[in-house]
Amino acid sequence: MIKDGVIVDTSLFIDFLRGERKNADAVAELLEKNLVLTTGIIIAELLQGMKNTKEEEQIVETLSGLPVLEITAELWIKTGKMSSGLRKKGINLPLTDVAIAMLAIENDLEVYTLDAHFQKIPGVKIFKAKV
Repeated sequence: MIKDGVIVDTSLFIDFLRGERKNADAVAELLEKNLVLTTGIIIAELLQGMKNTKEEEQIVETLSGLPVLEITAELWIKTGKMSSGLRKKGINLPLTDVAIAMLAIENDLEVYTLDAHFQKIPGVKIFKAKV
């Protein structure tokens, strides 16, 4: 289990890469302190949205060297059960976000995100930037 760090969601990485002032500064501070963790889902989401080679290079440069949390078969099972339980309550969320949330829960980490639906997942701790 990783003890220190924050999973920075795709939405915040996009703001960081675009230089959106408030969010970019907060992500930059986390990067400087070596507190950013990522996962294959976030990497893939960022790369699927790239518009050109320059963006691809910027994404790869930013993410290379970051610790990557892997989703095990056991965690995929927990993710599926969590998603199913939420759907039964009428809460339909992207499976990718439920998986990111489960990684955070399993590793006792916070998620830094702009997506309010993470708050609908029981047990997720949301990182609040000090601005």
